[in-house]
Amino acid sequence: MSRAAAVTTGPYAPPEPRRTHVAVSADGARLHVEEHGPADAPAVVLAHGWTCSTAFWAAQVRALSADHRVIAYDQRGHGRSPAAAAHSTTALADDLVAVLTTVLAPGERAVLAGHSMGGMTLMAAAGRPEFAEHAAAALLCSTGSSRLTEEARVLPLRPGGLRTRLTRAVLGARAPLGPVTPVARAVLKYATMGPGSAPAKVEACARIVHACPTGVRHAWSQVLAALDLDAGVRALRVPTAVIGGTEDRLTPVVHARRLAAALPHCVGLTELTGMGHMTPVEAPEAVTAQLTALVRIHLTGPSERSGTPSAQVPAQEETP
Repeated sequence: MSRAAAVTTGPYAPPEPRRTHVAVSADGARLHVEEHGPADAPAVVLAHGWTCSTAFWAAQVRALSADHRVIAYDQRGHGRSPAAAAHSTTALADDLVAVLTTVLAPGERAVLAGHSMGGMTLMAAAGRPEFAEHAAAALLCSTGSSRLTEEARVLPLRPGGLRTRLTRAVLGARAPLGPVTPVARAVLKYATMGPGSAPAKVEACARIVHACPTGVRHAWSQVLAALDLDAGVRALRVPTAVIGGTEDRLTPVVHARRLAAALPHCVGLTELTGMGHMTPVEAPEAVTAQLTALVRIHLTGPSERSGTPSAQVPAQEETP
């Protein structure tokens, strides 16, 4: 996705990076990586979700880059990262490892955040030694570890085999999304955002999602339909906060609750009232607040410097 495909003004326009990198994954896939903010500031690494790009994190990048080193990358086939042959949770983990080892010095730690498929990326990589070396804490936004199509509510049908099959067919459709039209905005808002989402937020999400190549969208939909990362949740031993929207149709809030219960070191569950799946765009201040709290407590706070047990990010129900 070129930056021309995203919004160009306002808080959802992607800011220009201070520096860019190309991280090379285990199979040779090349990943576009951006750095924002001071080079010597505490690091935050952002992994976007299915059909999105670094532009999805524009609000967080703008808010954090004054005093954080913010690193965002395009998943393979998304944004400015070329398409690759492999589509799997192993590839997601390999790609995150490549990014971490490219942009972080040996032993340097960061707070890692993943939205949707980006959260699944963190789960997939949780058992890797490079993850243990570089992750100080994690944030999982609007994501799940398994049973995605079984529990998705994008179709107004009762739960069961028929709804699951139709959901897989809809999400995995090979048809191009086409231009961003009023109808396209309405469909995207219904499927992925809360009913009160502002037009500018819907527009930003629509432009990002519609820029994802059809083949890439389809290939990753097949991975998500068969997803089973429950073991990855149990391997995610760093302090981890969880965010979910109460109106999320793609990964309903039951996933967030299940993650919070299964994580070895959950430091808070935030349920955002009225928000859908696109929480970093729909509730940017709430997501940014969670990130800054994780940095303060687990990366730069007294507990990080002394090695003593750290406080939790408070669990809460929040209405931004």
